[in-house]
Amino acid sequence: MGITILSAASCVNREDRSAAVQADGFRYTADRFADIEVLRYRAPGFESLSLPQKQLLYHLSEAALMGRDILFDQNNRYNLAVRRALEAIYLNCRDERDTPDFEALEVYLKQVWFAGGIHHHYAEDKFVPAFTPAFFERCIRRLDKSLVPVRDGQTVDEWLAEIMPVIFRPEVMPKRTVQSGDGDLIAASANNYYGDGVTMAEVEAFYAALKDPDDSTPVSWGLNSRLVRENGTLVEKVWKTGGLYTQAIEKIVSELEKALAFAESDRQQAVISKLVEYYRTGDLKTFDEYSVLWVGDLDSDVDFVNGFIETYGDPLGRKASWEAIVNVINKEATRRTKIISDNAQWFEDHSPADSRFKKKEVKGVSAKVITAVMLGGDCYPATPIGINLPNSGWIRHLHGSKSVTIENITEAYDKASQGNGFNEEFMWSDAERALTRQYGFVTDNLHTDLHECLGHGSGVILPGVDPDGLRAYGSTLEEARADLFALYYLADKKLLELGLLSDAEAYKAEYYRYVMNGLMTQLVRIKPGKQIEEAHMRNRQLIARWVYEKGLPERIVELKRRDGKTYVVVNDYDGLRTLFGRLLAEVQRIKSEGDFEAGKQLVETYGVKVDRALHDEALARYAKLNLAPYRGFVNPALKEVRNSRGDVVDIVPDYTEDYASQMLRYGKDYSFLPTYN
Repeated sequence: MGITILSAASCVNREDRSAAVQADGFRYTADRFADIEVLRYRAPGFESLSLPQKQLLYHLSEAALMGRDILFDQNNRYNLAVRRALEAIYLNCRDERDTPDFEALEVYLKQVWFAGGIHHHYAEDKFVPAFTPAFFERCIRRLDKSLVPVRDGQTVDEWLAEIMPVIFRPEVMPKRTVQSGDGDLIAASANNYYGDGVTMAEVEAFYAALKDPDDSTPVSWGLNSRLVRENGTLVEKVWKTGGLYTQAIEKIVSELEKALAFAESDRQQAVISKLVEYYRTGDLKTFDEYSVLWVGDLDSDVDFVNGFIETYGDPLGRKASWEAIVNVINKEATRRTKIISDNAQWFEDHSPADSRFKKKEVKGVSAKVITAVMLGGDCYPATPIGINLPNSGWIRHLHGSKSVTIENITEAYDKASQGNGFNEEFMWSDAERALTRQYGFVTDNLHTDLHECLGHGSGVILPGVDPDGLRAYGSTLEEARADLFALYYLADKKLLELGLLSDAEAYKAEYYRYVMNGLMTQLVRIKPGKQIEEAHMRNRQLIARWVYEKGLPERIVELKRRDGKTYVVVNDYDGLRTLFGRLLAEVQRIKSEGDFEAGKQLVETYGVKVDRALHDEALARYAKLNLAPYRGFVNPALKEVRNSRGDVVDIVPDYTEDYASQMLRYGKDYSFLPTYN
């Protein structure tokens, strides 16, 4: 839908590793643990902004942090209890610090912080702690009871009996979100979007009854609520002030209201005011009104996303996680995205999709390159590299969409990957490595531009087709559609004519990287014996496996063995582009016609199952490089500078905070929800 996530092999390497870690005098690496590397990103140009712009960014950034607890609670109903208990042990049992159990608890806590809970942010599996139950229980009993997150009236003994299986028994709440299979996906998922005992059939029937087939501007039913059973009846607990999560939402609203005083225009002020109204009412029609205003605000240098937006975490693709990102435009880099958006109709007209599924008139497509200033909720610490919103189909059709590429994030990935040995280990030859060194960063960003600006905004759903009809497979297929659109056009001579690429061979860098990643290298993110769960990873394997299989007779893509290792080899780049076009046409048909069975077959056949032998090999080779397959970021700390009268005279970004310090500070300063909601 609305975001692009960096793949395991999206970063190029160029020079010495030590230079990459501290390139240009800036230290990018902030921490390393388990399978994760935490990086820093810079906000270049922040210092040259006007004071009102800095103050606007400051208050929007505070609003981006106020909802942190919401995501934890959405991911699992025990997440806040586990996080708060672990933090209490970490801060108050320091005499245990040199023990293996405490060191293991520290790693586990860092994983929980990173994933927004007890399940892996990508693989969806529950973490397995390396510390013992006896150690955890001993530390809990040593704490002052006020620090133990018990329920009202609950003893520590009763709390331990409830929480220990959640932490230590793998079979209890094993997966955060399950999005495939023929069983009840809600019952199989451990997230907190639905109440106990609510079944998938009941949810589908509940929301089907709300839909009006004649409504051409439908709201996104269920987007901002938890569906529960009360007295035998299904009811929605809406996330709003005065409703569920009110303690955090009130803080978000307060900061948004402070930001109003520094809005860059009346239009931006209207956007912020409408978002405040939505948070206060929980009315989804108001959310659509906000989205229309937001997509029409094209002149502001400062922009933001704040709210319940993306539905990847819901097994039915309906409930939205809370997320936030605050940014400022990169005017120089935006020239390329403006070229793309100005030519959106040409790209739509020349798509390989059937003419029935194309937009006759592309409206309101805008795109820009941004500098992230603050990340929050489901955008933090793991971060998108591109965003295209709103997700509502009718708003996109009538009012357009707004796309961004977050270039200071991709730059941080790039800098931190220099000289890490990945390309030398996995790429077939010096030819592919040379292409990647020369064009990898450029084509990777251009792929994101095309994916977000044009891919998500392309095509139409036929009249009468349910936009939610692809259900659990909708997210994967939508990401595949946008990726295929971008891949198809990366090789088009139109990009040379528009000056977006300078070499007709440049696209091959992204083609090779994409297929290599989809077939093999992204598997380093999956544990042995597991299948792929996350929508973006399913999308990439779906595409790579499909083109590999369909191209076998002509050997368009091969898996070759050399010196006991498997490599991806692309023999025919023109043929590969043709296959991308064929698959794009089919995925667009599935989307336009709402062909659930065809979509399900495509995802289950190509996107889910893992080649075990290739997986084991990739893991072994990757392990020798001592790299982390997942990355995320700490935020800069924005600090107000005041004069002797207490007036704010400047806002200064501080890049020195480490990962644990930031997480503990956030837990102290931005934690407003009760432990159990």
